[in-house]
Amino acid sequence: MKQIFFILVSLIVFAACTDNFTETNLNPYQISDETLKQDFNLVGSPFSNMIFNLNGHQVEEDLCADNWMGYMGTPTDFVGNVNNTTYYIRWNSFWGREYGSVMSPARQVIRLAGENNLPLFATWAKLVRIYGMSKLTAVHGPIIYSQYGTTANSILYDKESDLYPLFFKQLDSIQTDFNANKTYTGFAKFDPTNYKGSITQWQKVVNSLRLRLAMRLSKVDPAQAKTQGEKALADPAGLITTNADNFVNSLNGNKIPVAQICYEWDDTRMGALMESFLIGYNDGRLSKYFAPMPSSSASLYADHPTMPYKGVRNGAYIKAKADHVPFSKVNESFQTVQTRRNFTAAEVAFLKAEAGLRGWAGAGDPKTNYENGIKLSFEDWGAGSADAYLADKTSKPINYVDPIDARNNFTALSTVTIAWNDADSDELKLEKIITQKYLNTFTNTVEAWVDFRRTGYPKIPAAAKNDSNGDWGIIPAGESIKRMPFVNAERTGNTAAVTDAVSKMGTGAKDDIATRLWWDTGKAANF
Repeated sequence: MKQIFFILVSLIVFAACTDNFTETNLNPYQISDETLKQDFNLVGSPFSNMIFNLNGHQVEEDLCADNWMGYMGTPTDFVGNVNNTTYYIRWNSFWGREYGSVMSPARQVIRLAGENNLPLFATWAKLVRIYGMSKLTAVHGPIIYSQYGTTANSILYDKESDLYPLFFKQLDSIQTDFNANKTYTGFAKFDPTNYKGSITQWQKVVNSLRLRLAMRLSKVDPAQAKTQGEKALADPAGLITTNADNFVNSLNGNKIPVAQICYEWDDTRMGALMESFLIGYNDGRLSKYFAPMPSSSASLYADHPTMPYKGVRNGAYIKAKADHVPFSKVNESFQTVQTRRNFTAAEVAFLKAEAGLRGWAGAGDPKTNYENGIKLSFEDWGAGSADAYLADKTSKPINYVDPIDARNNFTALSTVTIAWNDADSDELKLEKIITQKYLNTFTNTVEAWVDFRRTGYPKIPAAAKNDSNGDWGIIPAGESIKRMPFVNAERTGNTAAVTDAVSKMGTGAKDDIATRLWWDTGKAANF
């Protein structure tokens, strides 16, 4: 696939650039260290690439969480229709992206910042590093973090229950540094986000990230979750609370992956679960996320003829690519977007709504936060009629019909409505919160996969076609994938450490797709 080549080239090019940081006067056409030191280029230039690589491409996103969570579905019968989407692992490269394009350059920046007396750049790199590795641990579980960069023959992984306290401790130090330097402007030239180097804006990312990570621990370690969540909520620097505060990064001139995969390669289409929820709810974000189909394809959406959209089932039975290619593409506007959402005010509002249900001080009223989250999401995506949507007490997700292959049909598992009802149980309120958080999280689907494993919400069906087996782990019928296994390079080149990492996941754990992560307790009740 094309993106594998792109990833390898980018990693090789970046490695070549960083290898030359400590060399001078070797080539008259090579940028010298002295030139790089001017205006902080030496420590600032890696940030654009690091932040861009906090997210993945086809094999890390579209053929993983995008499909597992039903945001997108592939019309392509990759490897005989036996692949990641049907719970048989063919591609596993997020590990290489995060270590090669985030951890490695962050380590270089931290070292060079120390050598050149530019400590705030080290602080910024540490924040970006935590952000990236907090996503990687959500995929694999134990990861190499505290021991990264050591020269030992076997580099040990951090246990998840040790990793999160370390993240929180480092976020404390980062916020302390930022608090002491709020007016610093040295980042401005290098910041590829909408923050333009503003320390006070990055402080909001620190607190919002702390709140996100605290919520991950809400079932496995409620006390630590509450302590860290309340710290985030109480910090004077604040959270991402308006769409102007959203953490949005430049695509560095690249097309957003979902558009490239959809329009250039015809390898992805609207997900059937998005069809079920968005059409069922008459959701104004539907036309912002996806493109309507032409009337000539009306037979494909005959089950709801006034809504010209049709999605591909997660882990679908695919006979031939041409069968499902006519289904709905992402909205044409994704072809020209120059930025990507990483953390939004809507997500923070939904986090606060859940925190309120859990009794965390400073969270505010769950209903107010829930409704604010929906309003912020509609505003962010340019959708209208949020007030009417919030008042809807009857609409529910619809059943899905695949006009090509009935084996992909499903009856909607979710029957949750939209309007808040104070008389509902906390469990039902949480289902509403997570369902709306899910609908907002388009293009940032790892977090939705985290919520689904942690809470069981939204209620969605597993892959239609389950090809899991003893090679990568068996997912029982009706259940969903729990994690990605460690990469083969680690299995063969760092074998003892991988064995140790698996032992850290608990008694009976295996390095397979059926082993739950630490915070995924498997308990149905959330309260």
